[in-house]
Amino acid sequence: MIKGKTKSGFNYAISQERMENYEMIEALNELDKNPMKLPKVINLLLGNDGAKRLKDHVRTDDGIVPSKVMMNEIQEIFESHKQTKN
Repeated sequence: MIKGKTKSGFNYAISQERMENYEMIEALNELDKNPMKLPKVINLLLGNDGAKRLKDHVRTDDGIVPSKVMMNEIQEIFESHKQTKN
């Protein structure tokens, strides 16, 4: 289980099984070629409830969920995991 908090204050806990899910690895590979795969990566990584919590966390006052902010949060989670793994 990896747990952490992004710089923006989003708390996450991700099981090792989710981190090692082959379908998530496939989705990450597809994400390089197609940014439209971001929702799939987020759902596979955080689960439906975690994805909803992240969307609510980054939602603007106007109700918009900025895709760039979502991508930054996910990148930060992966980078944090990479640092703790080494």
